[in-house]
Amino acid sequence: MELLGTLGPFGLAVVLTVVLIVGTGGGGKVKSLGWGWALSLSVLAGASYAAAAWPFTLVKGVVSDLLAFAEGMFPGLTLPSIGLSMLAIIAWKKLSLRGVVMMGIAFFYVASSADGGLGVLADKIALAAHQMAA
Repeated sequence: MELLGTLGPFGLAVVLTVVLIVGTGGGGKVKSLGWGWALSLSVLAGASYAAAAWPFTLVKGVVSDLLAFAEGMFPGLTLPSIGLSMLAIIAWKKLSLRGVVMMGIAFFYVASSADGGLGVLADKIALAAHQMAA
């Protein structure tokens, strides 16, 4: 835990992003991350993105723009329904590991903005990431 305390939220976001990019490629001495690890680390990376500042706010901006577009096309669409739809895609659609990682990071942003259970879960993950990195 001493190492995480010296990283800070920005450093933790960078390290997790590098692990996710390199760890989903394969071909090295260490085998690729599994589906569960990739998703878990991507959600933690998303929490770190939320706790860190620029340039990770760019990711939030892109996801926010995509959500605004979706809500504009379908006015009754809510953030909890988008989040649960993303969970269904992650669970049942055959995605590459990098696809799982990208979906997990975007899911965290959606979940953190949603009300209800998804918002509470995202808040707890963000709090844990911030406490580990602080």
